[in-house]
Amino acid sequence: MRRQWWVAQAATVALLAGGSVLAVEAAPAWADAPASAATSASAPSEQVADPAAALKAAAAESARNYVHSIATSKLPAELRVSAWNVLRSSRGDEAITEWMAPGGGYAYTKQRLKDSRVQNRSFCERVVSTHTAEFAPAVRAAAQKALKGSDADRAAFVKTGYAEAQKRDRATREADVQHKLEVADGDREFVRALAEQALGEQVRVAAQWALRPGATDADVAEFYGYGWATGGSLDLEAYRLHVSDAETARRAGLSQLIAKAAAAEEAVKGAADAARARAEAEAAWKAVSEHAGAAQKAWLAEQAVTAAQAENWRNIAKAAKESLNGLWKGIADSAEANQTSWAEEQAGAAESAGFWKDMFQRARTAENRVKG
Repeated sequence: MRRQWWVAQAATVALLAGGSVLAVEAAPAWADAPASAATSASAPSEQVADPAAALKAAAAESARNYVHSIATSKLPAELRVSAWNVLRSSRGDEAITEWMAPGGGYAYTKQRLKDSRVQNRSFCERVVSTHTAEFAPAVRAAAQKALKGSDADRAAFVKTGYAEAQKRDRATREADVQHKLEVADGDREFVRALAEQALGEQVRVAAQWALRPGATDADVAEFYGYGWATGGSLDLEAYRLHVSDAETARRAGLSQLIAKAAAAEEAVKGAADAARARAEAEAAWKAVSEHAGAAQKAWLAEQAVTAAQAENWRNIAKAAKESLNGLWKGIADSAEANQTSWAEEQAGAAESAGFWKDMFQRARTAENRVKG
């Protein structure tokens, strides 16, 4: 049953990616800050002959940079490879637009992530990254061996190998009287608090599993040893997929809206009904600004989410390093790594919010321009 829970987590990462982000009560102080330097520096001057074409070119360049960021990200390997392939396409911006569009290359690759072979490999990789040689040597060694083997080897590890190695590790820990980890009431109560209040859904699930009816001190010790780290890893993976899905859809929509608005503005020239043409162009640019404004708000919310997670894991890492309790030693390194990862996500959210603010401002300028 225990093995089934962990395997189930590996199988549901893609589904978790569709979860909603936390709401924020009010925009943070930096909500009205200027667009990021990187965004502003790359933006073409508004004094060019065709500002609509300039904005269209800026969006295309940003789309390429966005796909490059996926290619160099910590998303699943399948998405990274797919991104690299489209960047190498001789069809340039057209290929990138198609890749991001609904039903395009990104969506196709996301479907591939549901393949059992991909999920089995991801499970093995996660086990290696969250199960230390000190606490779970048999499990870690078995996962490493499966990774070096075939698809069948990895499937066997997920089906039975993990549980068997887990039993060997538990037996070894129980036999090691000198280094036996004692679970105090306070340790159990802390896990209970995480089961109810942890920021990450999968950390909460892992804590709940450690306290399920019939669970023993060994289950609580294993939560500290690797369950906490595994839940944190799953939460981070789910978040990355969630924001990647949402941003890819937003970028695809932006390209379509800008193209439509640029065409509408061009149609004003020599239109038989100039007033109507201007109204249509204004409405088209307004659609761009509304799209960009909503995207900026979404990324401001993501900044709040990632900041909270980074601070959460920073506090956990600090507590683990300062604690004399042997149970906490297993979480120190992974907590520090999670803090770094969430801080990186926070910085990325800030950069994305800056880009969308710039797009919003430039679309509003276009709205005013076509009014005449």
